[in-house]
Amino acid sequence: MTDEQLRPIEARIEHIKHELFTIGEMRPGSLTKQSRARKDRSYYQLSYTHKMKGRTEYVRSEFVAETKRQISTYKRFRGLVEEWTELAIQHAKMKVELVKGRELKAARNRDTVGVSK
Repeated sequence: MTDEQLRPIEARIEHIKHELFTIGEMRPGSLTKQSRARKDRSYYQLSYTHKMKGRTEYVRSEFVAETKRQISTYKRFRGLVEEWTELAIQHAKMKVELVKGRELKAARNRDTVGVSK
């Protein structure tokens, strides 16, 4: 294990941070089109959970496109955070292995310094 193996992970984490910095408006949830009892009228409904509480909001038709963009942005945000978390865990594990390897190598060197052939 070398520092070189950590660099691609660190680079991807930095790229993710940059992407997160540039993310625009977002909101969680899913948008569905609902029909009333009379089939001639329909409306849009946004459903999401926030702080362990389910919520539902009506969305006017003129805001549907923007709401879809916000939901899409939120999904992208969640994906980036998930990837960052996975990379951070992998990076931490690799770093521990790197330190263990260096300590083991140093211990072997200490043990062999006083030994003559």
